Amino acid sequence: MLNFRTILTVGLVVALCGHVFLYFTAVRFFSITRRAYRLGIAGLLAFLFASAPLSGYVAHLADNAPTRVYYVFGWAWMGLFLYLLMAAVAGWLALGVGRLAGRRADAALIGGILFCAAFFYSAHGVWNAFHPVVKNVDVTIKGLPDRWKGRTIVQLSDVHLGHVYRAGFMRKVVDKVNAIHPDMIVITGDLFDGMDGTLPELVEPLKDLKAPEGVYFITGNHENFLGADKAYSMMKDTGVTVLNDEVRDVDGLQLAGVSYPERGKVRDKVPGRLLRTLPGFAPGKPTVLLYHAPVYIKEAMEAGVGLQLSGHTHEGQLFPFGFVTRRVYKGYDYGLHTIGDCSVYTSCGVGSWGPPMRTGNTPEIVDIRLD
Repeated sequence: MLNFRTILTVGLVVALCGHVFLYFTAVRFFSITRRAYRLGIAGLLAFLFASAPLSGYVAHLADNAPTRVYYVFGWAWMGLFLYLLMAAVAGWLALGVGRLAGRRADAALIGGILFCAAFFYSAHGVWNAFHPVVKNVDVTIKGLPDRWKGRTIVQLSDVHLGHVYRAGFMRKVVDKVNAIHPDMIVITGDLFDGMDGTLPELVEPLKDLKAPEGVYFITGNHENFLGADKAYSMMKDTGVTVLNDEVRDVDGLQLAGVSYPERGKVRDKVPGRLLRTLPGFAPGKPTVLLYHAPVYIKEAMEAGVGLQLSGHTHEGQLFPFGFVTRRVYKGYDYGLHTIGDCSVYTSCGVGSWGPPMRTGNTPEIVDIRLD
């Protein structure tokens, strides 16, 4: 299995080749012949190529407004770079088709149109990433107590508070959630992006979340980047209940929260199997399972779970990566799926990771009505 260092190295090599390709495309399409201009373009692309990893390192050393701006800039460029690269490939294909058809295409016009389209598409993706919508979902749970019928659970997943998503964004999310008047709120992991910094300030708005049956939190993989213990300590004074492999009876509904496996500990943590061993778990009782990733669905079904709530995938976040997550997670990468008496809802998330951009979907706050 490839380790993180190998994946990072391959990614950097691919990105470097992509930047070189963009350079030659710009020079060819726009007929740039002056040496000074070519050197300027090469220098700019070299700076942009280095900005994503460098900005992450700089922001890790010091969390302040200038380093956060540079961090957002560096990673926003990586999103734009993806679509400029796709535009460049499309441009060369257009030139090739024109040549095969015996027509001389205007390379500058083609390049200008495609690169402008890539820019505006990316710009909309950045705007989209900061404007989550409320998604309404109806779920039937077998044996649901009458007092829970018609009541609502709001799911928040993958907020990624850190250098990009700050307290102001979290405040807007809290206001939207409270406007729904949910009976219960669950946060299914990756509340934090995994960065150090002004974490107490970022979680302050969580104190204002309102739900009569409580607010509950489980960890995701990014809490482990931060350090699970640090994440738990940040939640201590927010009024949010942390479920670390625990089961709670919430007015007759069994709520189970399984934390994401920590690095160096249990690698293949199967929530459905673990569930049966947890103190207080009552087989046959209507159960909602919180687990960050939409995996081990069969085991959850066998354990009698009525509804599993997950996130993690971002549904690819950037087009066309949704096709990848769909294949990796066997169709469970987004939305509601029902198998027998078990339903699974995978949220595409509230925030974003890496490029502060959403082009593959719209971020969401999930309003689940039980029946």
